[in-house]
Amino acid sequence: MSEDLEGPGQAAGADVTGAEVTGAEVTGVEVTGGEVTGDDGAGNRVVGGEAKSVLEYMARQIVDEPDAVVIDPDQRGPDRVDLRLHVAPDDMGKIIGRRGRVAQAIRTVVRAVGAREGVETTVDIVD
Repeated sequence: MSEDLEGPGQAAGADVTGAEVTGAEVTGVEVTGGEVTGDDGAGNRVVGGEAKSVLEYMARQIVDEPDAVVIDPDQRGPDRVDLRLHVAPDDMGKIIGRRGRVAQAIRTVVRAVGAREGVETTVDIVD
């Protein structure tokens, strides 16, 4: 699987390859290339914009109702952001996974992307 990401908060020209979701595991995710272009429409850089985009992409790929995925960012300082993930009630089990393994994998990937931006990122899954 390979998909070019474009748009606010996403890496222009970035290529996501090898992502595979099987059962309760997310494996082989690789993001390469591109420059972060996330801004708030006024030309200002959005803190955690790339992490938010990656979270939205992963959540939409996992759930049955991708249009119900909503992410509320909460900036907690110049280098910290909390992302609240909302999904349809029927999709909560898919996002959390058995013993929370999918949720933990999502948090790990998003935290790594945030670290690459120099931002401490946390993910909360809310109903």
